[in-house]
Amino acid sequence: MDLKPYETVFILTPVLSDEQMKDTVQKFKAIITDQGGTIVHQEDWGLKKLAYPIEKKSNGYYTVLEFRAKPEFVKTLETEYRRDERVIRHLVVALDKHAVIYNEKRRQKRMAESEATPNQES
Repeated sequence: MDLKPYETVFILTPVLSDEQMKDTVQKFKAIITDQGGTIVHQEDWGLKKLAYPIEKKSNGYYTVLEFRAKPEFVKTLETEYRRDERVIRHLVVALDKHAVIYNEKRRQKRMAESEATPNQES
């Protein structure tokens, strides 16, 4: 069976140390790869203010993972999110071919901008 493209966003509780946050992100990346999936891209959005309090917390550490996996794996990943007390919210969405192309173009544009920025400062 083919691997389908997905994107997941999860918010970690802000009371974790930087090391604990990195370990938690690494844990979910390992869950994806251990089940035969591949990580396409990772974006750490960092600590952001929540739109409304969740579990009496007004901030959260956001991480976005774009990955490819078998469709039946999504339930497993969502179960792992629910079991982990450090995750206060999560979302997994299937990407259509247009979203995959859009994300790729956006990444290329960001890479081009980041490469151009150091040259302008010199």
